[in-house]
Amino acid sequence: MRYVNGVLVLLLVLFAAVQYNDPDGPVWALIYLVPAGWAALAALQPQRLRQRPVRLGLLACLAAAVAGTVYVWPQQPGWWRQEVWWNSEPAREGMGMMIVTVALLIVVATAWTAGAARPRRQG
Repeated sequence: MRYVNGVLVLLLVLFAAVQYNDPDGPVWALIYLVPAGWAALAALQPQRLRQRPVRLGLLACLAAAVAGTVYVWPQQPGWWRQEVWWNSEPAREGMGMMIVTVALLIVVATAWTAGAARPRRQG
């Protein structure tokens, strides 16, 4: 999972970087950089995902991403087709939130497996 999370970091940072000419680019750069930070933590220090406060923060970010995905879900018919999203900012934003949510779900899966790998206390 470290490699998967490492690739996610690179992709999300790239997505944030291409927001430079968007009128609401700083907002979307932040939206991409938050899950990039979580993926970096999962790639470099997965043991920290075992800590309860860290998991709660991750779950809060996932809940925000799911809510954001529902809020900006594309309303255009056929929004997944290139000729639609290429010309529709709302369709691209909806797809961006879907990407963020999937990335955070992968980090949550990493946290879950990191917690499952923890030895149990005896006594």
